[in-house]
Parts: sequence; C-alpha cells; structure tokens
Amino acid sequence: MAKDTEGAAWRFQGLDTWGTGELLETLWSSQSRATAACLPALPMLERVVDAAVERLASGDGRLIYGGAGSSGMLAALDALELEPTFGWPKTRLAILLAGGLDLARGIDGGAEDDEGAGRSRVRDIRPGPADVVLGISASGRSAFTVGLVDEARRHGALTLAIASLADSPLVRAAEHAVVISTGAEVIAGSTRLGAGTAQKVVLNLFSTATMVGLGLVFDNLMCNVRPENAKLRQRCTTIISRIAGVEESAAADALARHGDIPRAVLGLAGLSGAEADAALARAGGNLRAALTTLTPKRRND
Repeated sequence: MAKDTEGAAWRFQGLDTWGTGELLETLWSSQSRATAACLPALPMLERVVDAAVERLASGDGRLIYGGAGSSGMLAALDALELEPTFGWPKTRLAILLAGGLDLARGIDGGAEDDEGAGRSRVRDIRPGPADVVLGISASGRSAFTVGLVDEARRHGALTLAIASLADSPLVRAAEHAVVISTGAEVIAGSTRLGAGTAQKVVLNLFSTATMVGLGLVFDNLMCNVRPENAKLRQRCTTIISRIAGVEESAAADALARHGDIPRAVLGLAGLSGAEADAALARAGGNLRAALTTLTPKRRND
C-alpha cells in the first residue's frame, strides 16, 4: 500500500472499468478513511489551537491563511467564513492564495512552485509576533506555501502547518504542525479527494476551536453571527432570546435597537449602548466575560 498521498495504490488498478456502484462505494470508503485519519492527529491539533488562541488573545494579531491549489482554496473557504459566523474582524484576517483570489481563469497551478512569491506576499503584509500564519499543503511540498511559512517565521509570527506527510518541507518550516496520514488516493495524486476531505475536517476543527477559545461563542451558540439576511436575523433573535431569557419579540426588538447579539443581550441586561460597548471592549469582545462584570442587580433585571 502506497503511503504517500501522491502514490499509486495497486488495489485501485482498473478503476476506469468498474461499475458505477462499485466506484461510488470505493470513493465513499476513501472519504470515510480520510475522516478517520483525523482522529490520531487531534493531540497535534490541540497544541496548534492552544498556541493560536494564546497568540491571538494577546492583542490585535491577525490570522493569516496560506496555500496553493485545492488546499489553498479550502484554507480560503475556512478563512472567509470566520467573519459571518464568529464576527472575526476582517482587519485581523488575511488570505495568501498562490495566484491570488481572482479565480475567473481558474486555479493557477504553476503558482504553486513559486517560493519567491510566497515570501514576497508575506513581506507585503508585514507579519509580526502578534500574528498567526497557517500554511496548508497535502504533500507538504508546495514551494509557495513553504516559502510563506518560513518567511513568516523569520518575522516572528507563530507558524502552523497542515499536511499529510510528516517528513515534508512544510512541516519542518512551521513551529507547530498537524499531520493527517491519509495515504494514497483512489485516483493517484488527486489530493482533493481523501487528503482534501481530511484538510477540510481539520480546518473546521481548528477554526471553530480557536474561535471558541477566543470567547466568540456563548455556550454552543454563535453569539457573533451577523444579521445579514432574514434567516440570520431570525437566528440572532433566537440566540438573544436564549441567552437573555426573554421572549423572541423582546429579543427581536433588542436586535433592531442594538444591531448585534452581544449588544442586544447587554442592552436587555440594562446597559446603554455606550456602556455595552465599554463592557465588550474591556472583555475583548467576549460576551460571557462582559456579562460576568455586571452587578447582580443588572444581571437579574
């Protein structure tokens, strides 16, 4: 059995002659194995999340994602969901995708080999010790991604990596790494399949656990989700109702008056807009921490 993500596994020879049912079952099985491969990586991921939370909680540092090809696209997708889901500020987020984010002409495959471009893109955003840089590459050999992680580490940023091979340049370049050993793909070298699935799982776990660690979730509720459409306004109303212990009509009114969930909840606790802003600022945006600073009378009003 080939262990390299880009190796060819003998058991899948003749794949193009298989029936559709057998093909689909094989592909499904490979996806299940890829998900299962994430379990042994959880201790590594725990260290990565803890390191990221510690660094990002200390100030105004940015979370910077970097990658190429399908790995880079998965990283970009994870990054782009942070602001609407968790309220992570756009000013504290950067995406360094080989070839850029304009995909009108498709993914630029050749950009993956440009180490200099990776280093240049990092230098352009001037990372520092407050920043966290996450590079992702299935093979761990993407020159663009290795270059940007190595350059970010030279500038003092916390560097993290997600890869499928332990002994790879990306893993060696980063301070902390998560290695998901997914093995050879059903279609040799097509790492958007098993490796891609594992990367998506680990990215979901990383970003969600990091946001929880930074206090951007209350209980298991998305307390910083933005009310940008009818569905999300209703979701916000329900969340305010649950946290504040009020009827949904009162929650909807508070959302309309205050604009978002944390301020609406604090407004329902008796704070003015300015007081709510000050409480959240002191708590670093953490709603639970802000609520704990209220006097017992205000919490019970």
